[in-house]
Amino acid sequence: MSIPDQFDATFKALASPIRRQILDDLKDQPLTTGVLCSHFADIDRCTVMQHLRVLEEAGLVIAERRGRERWNHLNAMPIQDIHDRWIGPHAAAASARLARFKQTVEAKTAMAADQPTPNS
Repeated sequence: MSIPDQFDATFKALASPIRRQILDDLKDQPLTTGVLCSHFADIDRCTVMQHLRVLEEAGLVIAERRGRERWNHLNAMPIQDIHDRWIGPHAAAASARLARFKQTVEAKTAMAADQPTPNS
């Protein structure tokens, strides 16, 4: 899968609140599909499995079979790739602009404070 296609698959997977909840559930430890299904009382097992399939296709979940159980592991690397590509650089640029703006405002405030007032 090309890098742009990988990003598209990751964004598609992250677009669903149910899939984001699944990733949150897997953040601390791998879970079986049965345990994940029990976290979603409003939807059936087939629907949870469809969401897991989308997460697997995006590389966000890695499934491991152990006997009759299917263990789902979080793979956070696609999210890290998005952070490295967009979030980090954009946040750094925005922070730099805000720092320059703050310096400008502080300099103007300091200059205004140094100016004598007309009534003094």
